[in-house]
Amino acid sequence: MAEAGLADRVDVQLRDYRDAEGGYDAIVSVEMIEAVGAEYWPGYFRALDRLLAPGGRIGLQAITMPHDRMLASRRSRTWIHKYIFPGGELPSLQAIERCVRRHTGLRGIERHSFGPSYATTLHTWRNRFIENRERIAELGFGERFRRMWEFYLAYSEAGFRSGYLDVWQLGFGKPPTA
Repeated sequence: MAEAGLADRVDVQLRDYRDAEGGYDAIVSVEMIEAVGAEYWPGYFRALDRLLAPGGRIGLQAITMPHDRMLASRRSRTWIHKYIFPGGELPSLQAIERCVRRHTGLRGIERHSFGPSYATTLHTWRNRFIENRERIAELGFGERFRRMWEFYLAYSEAGFRSGYLDVWQLGFGKPPTA
């Protein structure tokens, strides 16, 4: 922000959403909800609602899966849960929107899906990861780590290409006070 000459106009904070205080004109949450856990989604959205000033906006990006698959896989523990995202849970678009309606005064104002583009991004990341195999080894990461992340990136790419996974950018707003 300082390099862009915006330091006097922006306050960037890195903190747990449960510890945040104050009121904000805008809040951005990028792929955080997946790590919150379904039982905490209501509290997460209530915190966003509490922190957002009247007339403010929230930009939320979330990796999602179809609602029926979310419900069917909710109690399963996969390779991804064991090695990549312990405690993680992918929501459905329906679960997010239902939770927002039930637990907040926020209103959905826009939504955009870009899963196929995300598949392309994952493909690019995996290729660059493979191309940098030697640098990764020099950093002290072994063959097991490399294989695991290469598999994870390919697995995720396949999920987005098949439509099993999607990624959404959602806009929510808080009505201005009268």
